[in-house]
Amino acid sequence: MKNQLHRQLRIYRYVFYRETLIDPWEHFWSFIGAFVGIFIIAFIQSFHFPQLENIFLIGSFGASSVLVYGAIQSPLAQPRNLIGGHFVSAIAGVTVAQLLPDIIWLTAPLAVALSIVCMQHTRTLHPPGGATALIAVSSGTKISSLGYWYVLSPVLSGCLILFAVALIFNNITKNRHYPVKRSRLRRSRRQHLRSRFGRTNGES
Repeated sequence: MKNQLHRQLRIYRYVFYRETLIDPWEHFWSFIGAFVGIFIIAFIQSFHFPQLENIFLIGSFGASSVLVYGAIQSPLAQPRNLIGGHFVSAIAGVTVAQLLPDIIWLTAPLAVALSIVCMQHTRTLHPPGGATALIAVSSGTKISSLGYWYVLSPVLSGCLILFAVALIFNNITKNRHYPVKRSRLRRSRRQHLRSRFGRTNGES
């Protein structure tokens, strides 16, 4: 029993060390990925819309970039969550805006709360999705005039841009793999742990 607890402690210490190991290249590629992703969306915004009409570049994309480029192994950053979370939240926000009168103290909390439940129900929880729903009911006439087109553009189109850039820059080195479900890094880590601590079990 004592040996088993000792082996488990060694495993936890090793995994914790690997998860918190800081690699300067991780910061570099996180920066590049986030820069390129937001750059593309902002460029389309500046090319198609007047500068004061920030329709295409919504604030929740900034929060998504933190997850998708800076915490790529997080379950909340995976493609299902990124795209699905924004998508269902946008639908929830627009639905609230369409069905209820423009009373911000009613529509804002309802849109956010409904988006959370929708994301939980569809297993697409993505924290920036709450902001996407909130934007749909609180951003004035420009967004509200889009109606359900808001779901397709800017929300879905912007998510696809962030996702495409993430596929490039989150897989550009051997230590960055996205999505995590197909991560060679995670598989190799499990294999290393099995081989390392399997030998320890055999020796003891």
